[in-house]
Amino acid sequence: MTIPKWPVHPKRMALINIDMQVAFVEGTPLSAPDGLKLVPVVNKLAAACRDAGVMVIHTRHVTRPDGSNLGTMGELFEAVREGYIMDGRPTSEMHPAVDIGPNDIILKKPRYGSFTGTDLDLVLRSNGIDTVIISGICTNICCETTAREAGMRDYHVFFMEDGTETFPIGNLSTEEIKRAVNTTLGLAFANVIPVDEMIDRLGTASSAVAAE
Repeated sequence: MTIPKWPVHPKRMALINIDMQVAFVEGTPLSAPDGLKLVPVVNKLAAACRDAGVMVIHTRHVTRPDGSNLGTMGELFEAVREGYIMDGRPTSEMHPAVDIGPNDIILKKPRYGSFTGTDLDLVLRSNGIDTVIISGICTNICCETTAREAGMRDYHVFFMEDGTETFPIGNLSTEEIKRAVNTTLGLAFANVIPVDEMIDRLGTASSAVAAE
């Protein structure tokens, strides 16, 4: 099966950098083992996006301090009940090593998907954006859910093959989980490409626009 290759038009694109918060990057039960190694990768991608004129959005997965919106997510994850992503807690903040540009958008989200319970769709459509790039943590939870939500809203999705991280589950390794997610998304929801390829395509597209 041949998968269509989405076009790259920087002014119609946004990077959605998922949940690069302290809780998911390092030092808590929710952290991806290689979360800290992902930081320079997403920083490089975000810098390339800004240079090309792509909107950069960082999501923060947070729950209400009173616990009123924990829902079944709180039932499933003890670490969520314990408040690691409770809004206002230090572990819920963006990791200090993540570069946040002055014009970047910080989007709080109460669930795994970045479209659920947020104004993300409104922000994107109000700015003429029809294509999103997805990076961050966790590959198979918040990143994958956001990719599926975007695809079901008819956005073109670029999912970064080496730009997400997660943690092992049961007898599945991190790499096995990432391979399964990338394969499924690449079939039915997204163009799954490496970060460096995305950066190259952004550079080529922005150079072509500048030459017009």
